[in-house]
Amino acid sequence: MKVILLQDVKGSGKKGELVNVSDGYARNFLLPRKLAREADSQALNELKNAEESKKYKIETETAAAKANADRLNDQVIQIVGKAGKGGKLFGSVTSKEIAAELKKKYNISVDKRKVVLDTDIKAFGTYNCEVKLYTGVSAKVKIMVVEEEQK
Repeated sequence: MKVILLQDVKGSGKKGELVNVSDGYARNFLLPRKLAREADSQALNELKNAEESKKYKIETETAAAKANADRLNDQVIQIVGKAGKGGKLFGSVTSKEIAAELKKKYNISVDKRKVVLDTDIKAFGTYNCEVKLYTGVSAKVKIMVVEEEQK
């Protein structure tokens, strides 16, 4: 009997898959426990539509991420930091600050965990940084850390 799994079933398959199982297993275990649904024409049509919508969503998100990557590539992001004696930076510039600056300057929301720094930024200067926007889509930006102007 062909069934569409509504949840992951160990030994049978993952959620959303169309699998062929024995009639007894389907009638006595999968269907009563609402782990699967019989694969009639309506269920197959719904499965096909769900797969198409998922594919479309991935395509649109990838296109949007590529557009954002084109906007961000080779851009210089300036971050102002406070300096102590000897021109050393207080603390360090974190990926959270870089993500906030990207949101402010380019209106692109990036999770701080998606900002990959080559090294810790603990001094003034220019640093390379990679921003992962989507699976397989990333942008390279430069981070310029400058000293706060004294009043």
